[in-house]
Amino acid sequence: MIAAEDLTHRYGETAALDGVSLAIDDGEFVVIAGANGSGKTTLVRHFNGLLSPDEGEVRVDGESVEDNPVLARTTVGMVFQNPRDCFVAATVGEDVAFGPENLGLPREEIESRVATALEAVDMADQRAARIDQLSGGEQARVAIAGALAMDPDHLVLDEPFTGLDWPAQKAVLERLDELAAAGTSIVVVTHGLRDLLERADRVVALSAGRIAFDEPPEQARDRLADADIRPC
Repeated sequence: MIAAEDLTHRYGETAALDGVSLAIDDGEFVVIAGANGSGKTTLVRHFNGLLSPDEGEVRVDGESVEDNPVLARTTVGMVFQNPRDCFVAATVGEDVAFGPENLGLPREEIESRVATALEAVDMADQRAARIDQLSGGEQARVAIAGALAMDPDHLVLDEPFTGLDWPAQKAVLERLDELAAAGTSIVVVTHGLRDLLERADRVVALSAGRIAFDEPPEQARDRLADADIRPC
């Protein structure tokens, strides 16, 4: 479980998050939606210690993220809105393998995870390609593959479909469905709900750093305008 309690985060005098409390159960598929500047990205960056709260606390599987950031970062996989933020190697295969290698996994397990992750984002034939020579959409797919290869208990994706064509989006959605069915918690941060509402267990809408509503999909559908969220 990921649990935030009374979470507040300020940038200077501005409160990007203002007393947010939220729990995401194991195996739950949660969409965090809201307009630009609503606090979505700031919230999820607390889930694995990329940001520290000014007030409040986040716990992952019962452990404080502040006290045990290593656990949080191995348990919560994160895909950033800008994929360049997470690349650490020159080629696709090397980058996707980096996380599993740092877990000390056997070589066969690493190879299996890399192959499965690249296939999931339709990049299996690009394993030797240089990342800096890929298109923006291809880089986004590599970033998603890198997170998938970690086989996290909780997977957080921040606007994961930006720059992806429909075949790539479809491949990623199918992989998310498989992960959710296997018990992985999925958190998708977005300002639009197309192709996600039908998959979600809950929709959490943020507005001005606070939770505007937290509803099952059908109830959420009728409240999207309340939080300036694009209709499906």
